[in-house]
Amino acid sequence: MKAFFIDRYNKKEPMRFGEMPEPKLRENDVLVKIHAAGVNLLDSKIKVGEFKAMLPYKLPLIMGHDVAGVVVEVGVKVKNFKVGDNIYARPADYHIGTFAEFITIDEADVAIMPTSLSMEEAASIPLVGLTAWQALVEKGNLKKGQKVFIQAGSGGVGTFAIQLAKHLGATVATTTSAANIELVKSLGADVVIDYKTQDFESILSQYDLVLNSQDAATLEKSLRVLRPGGKLISIAGPPDPEFAKEIGLNWLLKMVMFFLSYATKRKAKALGVTYSFLFMRAEGSQLAKITRLIDDKMIRPVMDKVFPFNEANEALAYVESGRARGKVVIKVT
Repeated sequence: MKAFFIDRYNKKEPMRFGEMPEPKLRENDVLVKIHAAGVNLLDSKIKVGEFKAMLPYKLPLIMGHDVAGVVVEVGVKVKNFKVGDNIYARPADYHIGTFAEFITIDEADVAIMPTSLSMEEAASIPLVGLTAWQALVEKGNLKKGQKVFIQAGSGGVGTFAIQLAKHLGATVATTTSAANIELVKSLGADVVIDYKTQDFESILSQYDLVLNSQDAATLEKSLRVLRPGGKLISIAGPPDPEFAKEIGLNWLLKMVMFFLSYATKRKAKALGVTYSFLFMRAEGSQLAKITRLIDDKMIRPVMDKVFPFNEANEALAYVESGRARGKVVIKVT
C-alpha cells in the first residue's frame, strides 16, 4: 500500500512517500480503508524525535494520528463493528499510521463516525476531541458555572475545547489574534484576548481551570490567573512523574520527569493550585460520546484546509507554520 513514512528522526527531511506492507489484522482489530486523515502538531513532534525517549517507535514509521474510513475486515474477536461501518479513531500509540491507504486499529479505540459529517470533517475530530475531553471532563472535572481559560482558541484543540466547555456550562476565556476574534466568539468564547496587544494576566483572575498549550512563560503566567484550588492542565509540558507512571516508564525517566516538572509544581504549590501534564490517549468510548454531541449539533468541526494525499508533506508544513484555523486534513481516498 502507499504511505508517508520516516526512516529516521529528522527536522529537515520530508516524509517519504512509497510502498509499505499492508497492516496485519489481529484478533481484536478492524482493518480500515482510510478515506481521510487529520494532521496534527503531534505528527511533527514525532517526526523530529521529540518523544523518542517516551515513545520509542520502530522505524520505518508510517505517520498520522487521526483517521476516518470504512471497515473492510474484522478480527475474529471483534464484537462491536462490522464490514461497511463508517468509523473514526485516534489509533493508540505504537499503532499509529493514518497517512496510508489502510490501517488496523483495536476496536476499543474506534467509534462510529458522526452521521452528520463528511469523512474529511470526521478525520479532523479524534485527537483534538479526545484531548479536550480528557483535559476538561476527565482531569479538569469542569462544572457548570466555572471559569476556564483555553489558550490558542483558533487552533485545533482550542476550537473544539471552547465548544465543549460551553456545552458543559462554563464561562470561557481564550487568546487568539485579531483576525480570529469573530471565529472564537462564534464557537462560544465569552472573553477574547488578542495575544498580540493584550496581556491575559492583567485581564483574567480567579479562574477554575486553565488548558495550557503554549510556552513556559505563558504557563507560569497562567498559574497566577487561577483561584486557590484551581487546576492547570498542560498539553505542552513539562511532563510530570504522574504521566511517567501512567505510561509505565522506567525509574530513570520517572526521575527525569520529576526534575523537568519540579519548578512548575513548586510554583503551583506556592500559589495553592495544581499542575498536571496531559498526553492524550486513544479511547473509543469517549469518542462515541463526542459523536453524540456532534450529531446533536452541540459541537461542530472547524477545518482550515483539505490537502490531497500526495501533498501530505505540504499539509504537515502548513500545520507547523502555526497559521491554521482549526484542523488540516489529508484526503486519502
